Amino acid sequence: MDWNRVEGNWKEMKGKVKEQWGKLTDDDLDVIAGKQDQLEGRLQQRYGYAKDQAKREIDDWYGRQSW
Repeated sequence: MDWNRVEGNWKEMKGKVKEQWGKLTDDDLDVIAGKQDQLEGRLQQRYGYAKDQAKREIDDWYGRQSW
C-alpha cells in the first residue's frame, strides 16, 4: 500500500476519512495529518478498536479508494 498518496493529498482525503469514521473530530484529523499510525491510534481511541482491527479497517478503506 502506498500511503504516501494519502499523506500528499490529506486536505482532500480528510472528507473521505470523516465520511468513513464520523466519530473523528476536525481536531483528530488535524493531528492525524495523513499519518497512518496516527489514524490507527485515533480509531482505537474513538471506536475502541484493537490495533490489528484498526489497521484492517484502514487497509479496507484504502483499497476502496479510487485513485
